[in-house]
Amino acid sequence: MHDHDADSVAVIIVNHNGGDCLSRCLSCLAAQQLLPTRIVVVDNASDDGSVAAARQLAEEDDRLASRIEFHLAGENLGFAAANNRAVALCATEFVALLNPDAFPEPGWLAALVAAARRHPKAAAFGSRQMLDGTADLIDGIGDVYHVSGLSWREGHGCRLSAADLQDREIFSPCAAAALYRRAAFNEVGGFDEDFFCYFEDVDLGFRLRLAGYEARYVSTAVVSHVGGASSGDQKTDFAVFYGHRNLVWCFVKNMPLTLLFSFLPAHVLQTIVVTAFGLARGQFRTIVKAKWHALTELKTCWHKRQLVQANRRAPASAVWRILDTSLTRRRHHGPSRAARSHR
Repeated sequence: MHDHDADSVAVIIVNHNGGDCLSRCLSCLAAQQLLPTRIVVVDNASDDGSVAAARQLAEEDDRLASRIEFHLAGENLGFAAANNRAVALCATEFVALLNPDAFPEPGWLAALVAAARRHPKAAAFGSRQMLDGTADLIDGIGDVYHVSGLSWREGHGCRLSAADLQDREIFSPCAAAALYRRAAFNEVGGFDEDFFCYFEDVDLGFRLRLAGYEARYVSTAVVSHVGGASSGDQKTDFAVFYGHRNLVWCFVKNMPLTLLFSFLPAHVLQTIVVTAFGLARGQFRTIVKAKWHALTELKTCWHKRQLVQANRRAPASAVWRILDTSLTRRRHHGPSRAARSHR
């Protein structure tokens, strides 16, 4: 394998009981117009037979057999650590991360690499994720980051519109189907493995932005996404705990100091509101546990913050212009505030 080729790209799939999705995902990769140089599958201790089925599929397809490798972690490392291990195995210019329940259309990888060529200042590229089994319902077109520390997938559950077919800058891509410049990924330290899973892609995107890189949404890079096939529904106690713990760490680590103090009241208010909603949903204890765990590790988090901010190249204004300041979640068609102001 020639990982060192200038235009080479590795596709990384982290699997944990992905079931039939993993084989379907690999079949979609085999049909890519631009075949990846390398496919790295890291399995986090699956016990559902998904890896055995995927191995058999790969052996029977020459497009996969010459490119794919399976690494059995032997334990559930989490999404963050498993991807870091896989990236460490690669020497390609680009690494594309793909969830086993994300099924790319044939032009997906080619569209992402082409976008990377067009936008050398960007280090992260997100896909147009459609809800699997639907013709026009969006799963997400990039992550929105709110001044309070909340984040969500732009357009989730909305019908596809003409504006969704336009490429644009985003805060960060959803790592279920994203392309990164490997050098930039390594420069900022990859995923924070303490996150385990959930919010780690937002945290990575934040650190890339602080390092001076942009992120782009690529409308022609299309995947169908089931969502939750490995980690479960995002409303489970597992997802709620990691999501709400990690969003605190992401906010504290990455927000430039002037913005951190400015937005701290919004973060506290958001925490109160979210906890109240948790009480109504029967997840009050889970959210309180998540916030308490986040607070007990704040010393470690603050040490990480010092390293992140010491390496920051982007001014606070570059972060401010891409943040969401709305009182309610809304669609974000069009460019950021700064881009609008310069037209």
